[in-house]
Order: sequence, then C-alpha cells, then structure tokens
Amino acid sequence: EVQLQASGGGLVQAGGSLTLSCAVSGFTFDDLAIGWFRQAPGKKREGISCFSSSEGNTYIEDSVTGRFTISYDNAKNTVYLQMNSLKPEDTAVYYCAAEGVIIRAAAFCRRSFVEVWGKGTQVTVSS
Repeated sequence: EVQLQASGGGLVQAGGSLTLSCAVSGFTFDDLAIGWFRQAPGKKREGISCFSSSEGNTYIEDSVTGRFTISYDNAKNTVYLQMNSLKPEDTAVYYCAAEGVIIRAAAFCRRSFVEVWGKGTQVTVSS
C-alpha cells in the first residue's frame, strides 16, 4: 500500500526553524518523485521543494531558496524539509506528495495533480 506519513509542523517565532518529515512506503526508489507543497489561507497550493530519484536532482522554489532544504534518506525511506529563518508568510498547511514517475524535480513541483498525498501538517510562524 502506498502511504505518506508527514509530521513535524508546529508554532514557531519568526527567524526560527522547523523540520518536517514524511515517511514513505509502497514506492520503489528508482522512479520516486516526492516533494513538499503548501497552501496558505486564501492562496493556491504551491510546490516549494521537490526531489526526483530518477533525475537525481532537487528543486527549491525561489521564495524559500537559501532557507529551506529538502533531503531524502533512502535507508529510512523518509523525506525531510529543513526550514530555517522562517517568516510569517511561510505560515501554511504543508503536505508531502509523491508519485512513481520519471520527471525532473522542478516539473514535479509544478504539477497540479499528484497521485499520492500525505495528511497536511500546520506550520504557523508568529511575528
């Protein structure tokens, strides 16, 4: 069974850090595309950071470049999003999503449809 189990959200002050985790099961690594998407109130969902095993690359959206880092631990089948220097505008529900597909990470982050989604985790950054 394909599953994504996300965790790690919470409340943090501006300038603080959080790490989101997403445990992956049911996928094979060879064609795994996985990423973090977020949706703030009243805004469209956006892909902010993605990883492609088939292409061996990652993508970071401009607004979080230099502050967020995506990584994948193959031994633990877990993808992480390290978020530093958080800003109030980072407040959103964060979702991990994945698909068994050969695709570049940037293209995966821009997809409007992804097959498998984990439950969202709330990140709130206070000013």
